[in-house]
Amino acid sequence: MNLEKVVFGFFVLLAATLNFGFFIGDISDVVVHNIYELFAATVVSLIATVLKFGDRTQIGAVHLATSLVADIQLIAAAVVWIYAEQVSPAGVTPQAMAGVVSLSGGALFANIVSVVLLVIETVSFRRQ
Repeated sequence: MNLEKVVFGFFVLLAATLNFGFFIGDISDVVVHNIYELFAATVVSLIATVLKFGDRTQIGAVHLATSLVADIQLIAAAVVWIYAEQVSPAGVTPQAMAGVVSLSGGALFANIVSVVLLVIETVSFRRQ
């Protein structure tokens, strides 16, 4: 068993599941979306991105691209939430929360693509 592949798979799947956990629920209800879960999803996604550097294969390049998309979406979601909470006089409105959740949905889609690529890569791997 290759420990590097285990760690890589772990972080890819953890990023997807944390993102899914944040995304699920009423899109505009602040109560069902936890800011700490968004933070954890962002941090784990960034770790997964770092782990994807160095793979010089075509599928590695697509893995990196999906991870970068997820990172940008999650960081944008965090910025929208922080702006709504700290700057906006209205606070975190249902409209602001819908924007945050929509951005995390884009990241979730990128994470799902990454997981599918991981499964395809694993299934197509042949022992040498």
